[in-house]
Amino acid sequence: MPTVNAYAASSATSPLGPTTLERREPGPRDVLIEIKFCGICHSDIHSARNEWGSATYPLVPGHEIAGIVTRVGSEVTRHAVGDRVGVGCMVDACRECANCRKGEEQHCLNGFTGTYGAVGKDGRTTQGGYSTHIVVAEDFVLKIPAGLALDAAAPLLCAGITTYAPLRHWGAGPGRKVAVVGLGGLGHMAVKIAHAMGAEVTVLSQSLSKKEDGLRLGADHYYATKDPETFKKLAGTFDLIVNTVSAKIDLDAYLSLLALDGALVNVGAPAEPLSLQVFSLIMTRRSFAGSLIGGIRQTQEMLDFCARHRLGADIEVIPADKINDAYERVLASDVRYRFVIDIATLK
Repeated sequence: MPTVNAYAASSATSPLGPTTLERREPGPRDVLIEIKFCGICHSDIHSARNEWGSATYPLVPGHEIAGIVTRVGSEVTRHAVGDRVGVGCMVDACRECANCRKGEEQHCLNGFTGTYGAVGKDGRTTQGGYSTHIVVAEDFVLKIPAGLALDAAAPLLCAGITTYAPLRHWGAGPGRKVAVVGLGGLGHMAVKIAHAMGAEVTVLSQSLSKKEDGLRLGADHYYATKDPETFKKLAGTFDLIVNTVSAKIDLDAYLSLLALDGALVNVGAPAEPLSLQVFSLIMTRRSFAGSLIGGIRQTQEMLDFCARHRLGADIEVIPADKINDAYERVLASDVRYRFVIDIATLK
């Protein structure tokens, strides 16, 4: 088994540090990828610190992976040595259930295999992209189009598809009014993508501190949710609201902003439960829903869409020894808008 350099959490309370791990030998349908860049997602922090209660240590996070194929198995047909590729939040699924057959592997009825912190079919715990190489089944490897730089493409493998999927499913486009709650790693991609789809886009953020950025990214309007007048002024306005924040919000207040048949879709994942009054849904036939990344087919569709519209993430590239600092800055909302690790600094 190949031994590779990595950065790992050894416990829920310890900082991440350098280590090595063994990757499996590529099988006939596997692809060996030399990782060039890996984004830092808030989920990485939740997982490294065991805030969701399911972590196994040591844990190598990272599911926004961009790199180059260096070896392929004898039966691989989709990828070749030298291809620019990406890996997102999944590295496998059962591939046989009704949802997998529909191309919705993220909703695999038997549970998809996460890129890190899951148990693969070989019985080993999966380890993620804060490492120099990874071995992945070819069906879960995405092609990164030539129009996307690898560093700016890496966050698309989570932040991009997490926001693209609900925008597509709930019909963002010309004539539709879309609001994005929060302008962070997810929110800034939601604004870019919704704008490229042709929707009228509004950012709803706690303050106006990022208003200039929001308008630059493609928003038509920008409002501060700390101002009570915002909820009065915008009542009944939006066809779709995508909530990207990982903190508890007043669902009833945000549901009041929806027009007839509007939907509030949660993609942020706060640790604590959310609650609402049922009349917030009954009135004007509103919906509250959730969305989880996207299937492999749709993730490729998203990458191709972003390449056509020249949409990469706004990033700050860091060396591996700044990962712990980056975690604290993410928690302090001190990043515009995604940290990306230069994996060359692990070698």
